[in-house]
Amino acid sequence: MGAARVGIGGPVGSGKTALIEQMLPAFKSIDISIAVITNDLVTAEDADRIRRSGLIDPERVVAVEAGACPHTVIREDPTLNITAADELEIKFPDLDLILIESGGDNLASTFSLDLVDWWMFVIDVAGGDDIPRKRGPGCLQSDLLVINKQDLAPYVGVDLDRMLLESKESRSGKPVIVTNCRAQMGINKIVDLIVEEVLLL
Repeated sequence: MGAARVGIGGPVGSGKTALIEQMLPAFKSIDISIAVITNDLVTAEDADRIRRSGLIDPERVVAVEAGACPHTVIREDPTLNITAADELEIKFPDLDLILIESGGDNLASTFSLDLVDWWMFVIDVAGGDDIPRKRGPGCLQSDLLVINKQDLAPYVGVDLDRMLLESKESRSGKPVIVTNCRAQMGINKIVDLIVEEVLLL
């Protein structure tokens, strides 16, 4: 059957890589064998950051360089990412889960279901509390919407309660989780949801 594949998308700076860094030890604590694929335009910046973190065997982190708009390799032609995931499964037969981080993109970013089994979209309060009202595909179609950087809301003039309410109203019952990676707030909720809905444990 192979490892489950979970996509993590969202705009530049929304905190996707920081979220992965918090999720890695949480999955490790419950004996989930994991690998990570990152996507950037023409660099391996995010992959190098995760490799240096000490949170995961660097061999389990693969960088894909899109060479074009980031959504291209997660939606239009996900071949590069599918190949990278297949190769990780061959190299590490014990894998339970592969996290596939999209390069930073706009609110229209979505994942092909040929690539992932389940995907989340990460926005942050500094991007503005009008994001849920713009109703982009990432916010509407993802299996999970993450509102990150909760701690910044008072400093950027965002009404977090309203942002959360409008997010929930637009998603027809699909989950929304508020996070603060610096304080590890909300991380376990995301991990628990993946374990329940994706890994079926």
